[in-house]
Amino acid sequence: MSGCYSKAQGFKHGGCGACVLLLSKYNPVLDQVDDFTVSSCLTLLCSINGCSITTIEGLGNTKDGFHPIHERFFGFHASQCGFCTPGMCMSLFSALVNAEKTPRPMPPSGFSKLEVSEAERAIVGNLCRCIGYRPIADVCKSFAADIDMEDLGFNSFWRKGDSKEVKINSLPFYSPVSIEELQRLLGFVEGGYGSRVKVVVGNTDMSYYKELESFDKYIDLRCIPELSMIRRDDTGMIIGATVTISKAIEALREGNIVWKKISNHMEKVASGFVRNSASLGGNLVMAQRNHFLYDIATVLLAIGSLVNLMYGLKSEEITMEEFLRRPELDLKSILVSVKIPDWDRIMSISSGTKMKLFETYRAAPRPLGNALPYLNSALMAKISRCASSNGMVVSDCRFAFGAYGIKHAIRATKVEEFLTGKVLSVDVLNEAVKLLRSIVVSDDDTSYPAYRSSLTADFLFEFFSHLVEGNAESPNGYGNGYSTLMSPARHLDHGAIIQASGEAVYVDDIPSPTNFLHGAFIFSTKPLARVKGIILKPKSVADGVNAVISFKDIPGENLGIKTGFVADTQKHADMAADLAVVDYDMENLEPSILSVEEAVKKSSFFEVPSSFQPKQVGDFSKGMAEADHKILSAEIKLGSIQAPEYTQSTITRCLRIPEHNIRVITRRVGGGFGGKAMKAIPVATACALAAYNLRCPVRMYMNQKTDMKTTGGRHPMEVTYSVGFKEDGKITALHLDILINAGIAMRGPEEVQGTFISEAVIEHVASVFYMDVDSVSSKNLHTFNSLDFFYKGAAGELKEYTLPSIWNKLAASSSFKERTDMIKQFNMCNKWRKRGISRVPIVHEVLLRSNPGKVSILGDGSVAVEVGGIELGQGLWTKVKQMTAFSLSAIKCDGMGDFLEKIRIIQADTLSLIQGGLTAGSTTSECSCEAVGICCNILVERLTPIKEKLQEKMGSVEWGILILEVEVNILTGQTTILQSDIIYDCGQSLNPAVDLGQIGAFVQGIGFFMLEEYLSNSNGLVIPEGTWTYKIPTVDTIPRQFNVEIMNSGHHKKRLLSSKASGEPPLLLAVSVHCATRAAIKEARKQLLHWKGLNESESTFQLEVPATMPVVKKLCGLENVEIYLQSLLS
Repeated sequence: MSGCYSKAQGFKHGGCGACVLLLSKYNPVLDQVDDFTVSSCLTLLCSINGCSITTIEGLGNTKDGFHPIHERFFGFHASQCGFCTPGMCMSLFSALVNAEKTPRPMPPSGFSKLEVSEAERAIVGNLCRCIGYRPIADVCKSFAADIDMEDLGFNSFWRKGDSKEVKINSLPFYSPVSIEELQRLLGFVEGGYGSRVKVVVGNTDMSYYKELESFDKYIDLRCIPELSMIRRDDTGMIIGATVTISKAIEALREGNIVWKKISNHMEKVASGFVRNSASLGGNLVMAQRNHFLYDIATVLLAIGSLVNLMYGLKSEEITMEEFLRRPELDLKSILVSVKIPDWDRIMSISSGTKMKLFETYRAAPRPLGNALPYLNSALMAKISRCASSNGMVVSDCRFAFGAYGIKHAIRATKVEEFLTGKVLSVDVLNEAVKLLRSIVVSDDDTSYPAYRSSLTADFLFEFFSHLVEGNAESPNGYGNGYSTLMSPARHLDHGAIIQASGEAVYVDDIPSPTNFLHGAFIFSTKPLARVKGIILKPKSVADGVNAVISFKDIPGENLGIKTGFVADTQKHADMAADLAVVDYDMENLEPSILSVEEAVKKSSFFEVPSSFQPKQVGDFSKGMAEADHKILSAEIKLGSIQAPEYTQSTITRCLRIPEHNIRVITRRVGGGFGGKAMKAIPVATACALAAYNLRCPVRMYMNQKTDMKTTGGRHPMEVTYSVGFKEDGKITALHLDILINAGIAMRGPEEVQGTFISEAVIEHVASVFYMDVDSVSSKNLHTFNSLDFFYKGAAGELKEYTLPSIWNKLAASSSFKERTDMIKQFNMCNKWRKRGISRVPIVHEVLLRSNPGKVSILGDGSVAVEVGGIELGQGLWTKVKQMTAFSLSAIKCDGMGDFLEKIRIIQADTLSLIQGGLTAGSTTSECSCEAVGICCNILVERLTPIKEKLQEKMGSVEWGILILEVEVNILTGQTTILQSDIIYDCGQSLNPAVDLGQIGAFVQGIGFFMLEEYLSNSNGLVIPEGTWTYKIPTVDTIPRQFNVEIMNSGHHKKRLLSSKASGEPPLLLAVSVHCATRAAIKEARKQLLHWKGLNESESTFQLEVPATMPVVKKLCGLENVEIYLQSLLS
């Protein structure tokens, strides 16, 4: 047991950054040590021979002292669940180490040579599900010498206005040092010396192409000088095949403008810690052999790059175009180098009247990359002034397009030939666009084929538009300016800093007992079928598989146990599961019901439990009678272990043994936010069943593919509503029929969807009168009486109702009216970018549940506390510690200084503290605090047990307001959040730092409404298998200006210390992103009608959830470029 916990297993394919560490390697060419981050999940152990490794434990720890990075993650309240924090710390540490090597001036004390622009990108590729990135970005920027202190948010370091002054032979691994040695090794392979051999550099390909079997031999190419050099001459730059993408970027950045643009584009390939290991040649071989969809081959194709290949003793230099078109390279074919030409020198373009145009384009879910593109392109042209007109003549051009559903990138040679020699004009560009559309056609099984085809036209138009229009709209730069409107307060929790230092223990860090086994599920690929049997391939049986566990092995109730393998290692169990073949019987079975619509047609409904039956509020008929206008039967369609006690009871029923023989221990949970409260139960029960049958311990770590298949999904809805309203937009009646396809909740079950539905109704009402949506929202804002009417007994008192005042306060502080006018002007002046702004209120009812607590004062005065709630990163332990210290302080004993350090929260144990309940609903912290407070009062006052008081709970209603501004690029459909302003009423916050982090749930909502697309196949099986195909928000998708104010409102005698919940309610505010995007799309559709010469008013439209780039682009017009050009010709 090493005590090292930092290398968290996240997605295990380089997509999350949780296991990032620093690799230091001597560079003999430059006689220096290169420091760079790598993903440990992708890095072969043998490949780090001769390297130095720094993990988070090498930075600091509890015993030896913490690194400033740890302290700032702590001080900036930038760690919630903490599971991925060590990886983020290492990414930042690498940036700091490399910044210190630069010749920049020495920074002031407490700062580094890092610049803000570098700091903002330090953690690109590191994923977080909890805190919303803003505090993490502040940590990074706090080390930058050029930071504006006022840009830093809520922290305990500085206040607003403060100044800056304050061995390898025994392994199956070969590292040849020459091409000749490599060829001999490959000859041995061909002669059958090794049947399974892999040639590697960084081994990053396994992040995308999952390895179902292990290899006998590995051949590492990095020690061959001919493959690792970078050389520049008068005709261009030659880059060895094993040069990392990061090193290639550095070299190109020092070249001409074309090379600089290539380097900028290559920075959007994967993430920094993957580019540090991935090689340029490896990426190109993947494109040629595996038809990999990334950008490098496309960009290098456009500029006429050459590829040096070697076959045995023969070598040849061919064009990138020929390289991509050739049959797939075999193992004995070696890519030696790539030559990137210097076109400035070759064509002497810099002189005379000729000019060169070069641009690269990509449309992808994330602006800064680390996402496969829908389309990528690189366009280059040589143009000159026409002697007979003022136009520009295209004398030469090269256009490359890739990632649109064909095997590899291609050149649009017909378009090149068409344009060469022509004078650029609207008519010529229009014909070129039409021709391009006919050439770039996606394969049949490609997603969003119309969208990708549209992008080809958009990119070509954008490339030449400034020459035919006389002006060009360039994209805005990326940046973050964060601010917060709170006074600093200390995050009183030691947990954050041990999370940052990698000392916090999660489930997979717990040492395994001796003679234990590993499990893996076999998931069904059919939605409805009988399993006749499982055919085991010989290979899967040979590799360590001990048993197959199925429903036949259940001694008690069958509660839906999945079939699975048990093996000696997790890898062998996973491999067996992947190689298993299930024999299905579907005879005499009804067709599967996979949608809400199919369920309605076949009358397939679950009976709604009485507690979930909808309750009518008011008189609908009367309200409709009072209405001046009505909308009838409108439709909306919407896609869409924290419970140890329930785990204990489930295992008990499955094994048919008493509960006292089942013990469930939960210390902390990483990444628990979002509909996963019950998802650990099947895993725990399966492990218990296997352990019960095999009489040995069993553990399971689900890989990302299985996790996504078994726990992924949403619960789509079909909503039909009728609404009555007055001339001024005041709603008098609303009836909703909601059909839900029961699935997995996002977070805040049904609350997120409810908020979306309410805003959709408001927008529909506003569209009837062509009214501003915000004015209709204002008319329908809750009064205290209406709030009390809807949430009987939970509305609180009139003096506490702050929603209307927050509505007006936020409008003033964010300059809402002025920004609205500016957006109107912006939309009038910009054809290809439209902005929208939305002000959204949220009202969220939270219900308190009984939670147990136990407080023990030990002989030395220290305190041990147990609660039923589970620490997820929501600050439960922090608040419970504070509550304990506050309540016990009434004893007023000597030596109570720094009392918090004497209090320890004990992990949840179902045999120590029973009836722990469920950690969900945003109120577990408050309920646990109240239970602990009662315990403390008993200890302090020696009162009799007051068990009844634990049941005397009441719900409450939480509220907040958000104003959010977006900009939509109607050429690509990309939505950029420019600014968000949030005011959230936390009551009397128990800990503002914790609550501020919880408001980061808003960013998770951005994922729900804009990014996180759960696609399924015809059998209803979820398609996404990990971070390559499922995109959650990253630091480059949060608002550029992210303003948050926590409002501390008045005293409430019925709430715990007058506090309010802050977990799920802010999530609902993210509906504003969708609303603002819809407003921007509306402007684009108006413009499209104008180009068509139509005067008809804009009809209503539905913006799907999530509003991904293809969805937004479709609504803005897939053929908007052609329509615009045609309007100019007309």
